[in-house]
Amino acid sequence: MQPTLKHVIEIARAAGEVLRQGYGQQHQVEYKGEIDLVTEIDKQSEALILSEIDKQYPGQTLFTEESGEHAGQAEHVWYIDPLDGTLNYAHGMRLFCVSIAYAHQGDLTLGVIYDPLADELFTAQRGQGAQLNGKPMQVSQVDSLIRSLLVTGFPYDAKTNPDNNFAEFQRFSALSQGVRRLGSAALDLAYVAAGRLDGYWQKRLNAWDVAAGALLVQEAGGQATDIHGGPDCLSAPQSILAANPALHARMLDVLGEE
Repeated sequence: MQPTLKHVIEIARAAGEVLRQGYGQQHQVEYKGEIDLVTEIDKQSEALILSEIDKQYPGQTLFTEESGEHAGQAEHVWYIDPLDGTLNYAHGMRLFCVSIAYAHQGDLTLGVIYDPLADELFTAQRGQGAQLNGKPMQVSQVDSLIRSLLVTGFPYDAKTNPDNNFAEFQRFSALSQGVRRLGSAALDLAYVAAGRLDGYWQKRLNAWDVAAGALLVQEAGGQATDIHGGPDCLSAPQSILAANPALHARMLDVLGEE
């Protein structure tokens, strides 16, 4: 049984309410790495999402940030980030969201990103376009780097791993109007889909970080590939480049430089 966009929206909104209720409170913080943390709210949000999916769609495959892979039917796959932007959330920063995507037989078909504090709901259904709070959205038409505002992020081990995106950040900073770092890959992609930001790239992500956002960008008229231009940004090792088609080509050239 395949989910409907309406039901995925309901699940995302319910999880977003968990985030909203917990925002600004004292949190129980655990560390998965030196700067990679998780709170009790991440776990509560994920538990709600998994429970709702299991009620209606038992036995399907789930890839989730906090509990990992739940193996199941290969033709039905969910990608779930119950709180994208945990570091922001734990510090009282307002940039975070719920991200849920569904793929049928290997193709992403549904994507929902919900920012509960702003009450912004970004949705996409394969072949039916992308919307923000029910209104159609499109990627920007900026086709030159010097006119673009870009966004990126860095891996958790950036201090010790030489493949840390620092060189690319420096190059794009010199070539564009600016490069932002928001701390939420899902919102980065949602903002590209909405035309607020012109392009996004990042290395060494997880599929749940980008699945919903990649579909949003594609359905908003943009391109979402890996950083080499390949069509698969979900298979390991994950990387992503998202922009309108003209800017995507220019960013791909920069990323191909030594």
